[in-house]
Amino acid sequence: MRPSILLIFTAFLLFTPSQTTQLQSTESSFISILISSQGLDFIKNLLVTKAISSLTPLQLPQIKKFVKIPFVGRVDIAFSNITIYHIDVPSSIIAPGDTGVAIIASGTTCNLSMHWHYSYDTWLVPIQISDSGTAQVQVEGMEVGLTLGLENREGSMKLSVEDCGCYVEDISIKLDGGASWLYQGVVDAFAEQIGSVVESTITKKLKEGIIKLDSFLQALPKEIPVDDIASLNVTFVNDPLLSNSSIGFDINGLFTRANSSAFPKYYQFSKRPVSCTDPSKMLGILLDEDVLNSASALYFNAEFMQWIVDKAPDQSLLNTAGWRFIIPQLYKKYPNDDMNMNISLSTPPVIRVSQNNVDAIIYADLIIDVLESEEVIPVACISLVIHVSGSVKISGNNLAGSVKLDDFTMSLKWSKIGNLHLFLVQKKPVMWTLIETVILPYANVHLGKGFPLPIIHGFTLQNAEIIFSYSKITVCSDVAFEEPHNLTQLPFFSYRNTVWL
Repeated sequence: MRPSILLIFTAFLLFTPSQTTQLQSTESSFISILISSQGLDFIKNLLVTKAISSLTPLQLPQIKKFVKIPFVGRVDIAFSNITIYHIDVPSSIIAPGDTGVAIIASGTTCNLSMHWHYSYDTWLVPIQISDSGTAQVQVEGMEVGLTLGLENREGSMKLSVEDCGCYVEDISIKLDGGASWLYQGVVDAFAEQIGSVVESTITKKLKEGIIKLDSFLQALPKEIPVDDIASLNVTFVNDPLLSNSSIGFDINGLFTRANSSAFPKYYQFSKRPVSCTDPSKMLGILLDEDVLNSASALYFNAEFMQWIVDKAPDQSLLNTAGWRFIIPQLYKKYPNDDMNMNISLSTPPVIRVSQNNVDAIIYADLIIDVLESEEVIPVACISLVIHVSGSVKISGNNLAGSVKLDDFTMSLKWSKIGNLHLFLVQKKPVMWTLIETVILPYANVHLGKGFPLPIIHGFTLQNAEIIFSYSKITVCSDVAFEEPHNLTQLPFFSYRNTVWL
């Protein structure tokens, strides 16, 4: 089976369940995916029209036979170089069932070319008589059917063939070359045998391809690298579910430490069906807010959420002179000295999704460092509680966004320059400016690039819309497929981008 068939089959089969009953799992799911009837038709069309037609050219085994002709005797006939060079699939359906999904391509036509040869000996002449030529074969009314099952096996998908067959309704043979017109009737007697070879060869190739796909699915990683720090846990949870109009499955979906063999299990997710306001959308992806919070906790624990600010749009904020009317003792003790702002989050940001928005609370410590000669002198630490609201967007196949400042509060954690009148700091625009022009832009650089949604490589989200509900974000989208130039060189999943590498 060719690589293009492999990709299309795999893309389809990841969304193909084998049972309607959801098994109990000890692991929770935080991302749910629903393929609508429109999505199933889209994938089915890719599967049928591209995968089955990509079987060409397909070489069939040689056919040899002898017949007895009155006054001639035994005639040995052979067909060789039998090749299917064209398959046309005008109609196909997908039919979910109790134990799997059936894909049927009907009314299929198939064109073959071959060489023919016959020879015989007769008492009428002392030499062997033979002839040869080419032939064109037209197969009509062919049906190709697959019934496929898929089950969750330890977090990976196990693919099975429940039924597979190819059925030829009619076949005609036209011979060219030599005295072929004399033997057309004899050759027509081979039509049934040629049809049987077509059926068995296509069925065999389909089964071989599915076996390869099963091995491919079993080898897929259970985590997708996001960057050097994080990976996305894409372990399948429970068996996929199907209805007569959609197919859905669940994955763990939490962020985990890159290259870690252990996945955290410290959340409880209340299951909710994927729902899109526009039923014509092909794909729905529901993310629980704990997906975002798992990323927040992971990057915090990796000490990623701390940095030193030594440059600002308003550089006066990083000199004691800019603070002389707000914290007079700072300027008095360190006149005109440059400063750094050592910012570190004290706890992971808490992210909450509501009906209309995404909000977050950021707990941070801001240490004011004075630069005197070559010495860095910490002089005070201010604790900040920053309230931000976020906007979410789709960027390619990434879920991205940005935050803006709603409000903040401050408290003095410690000071080496005496008591600070924080009401002056909060009343003046200095701290607000610092948060809006330094802290939040730093966060928005990373948020704007986003993190990857679990989309199979080669598929792209189109016309996506985002729906907010209590503790959930749903992405509803159409999809487009663009075949990579060299499928053998590409990984099945590809989430690499400029920020998450």
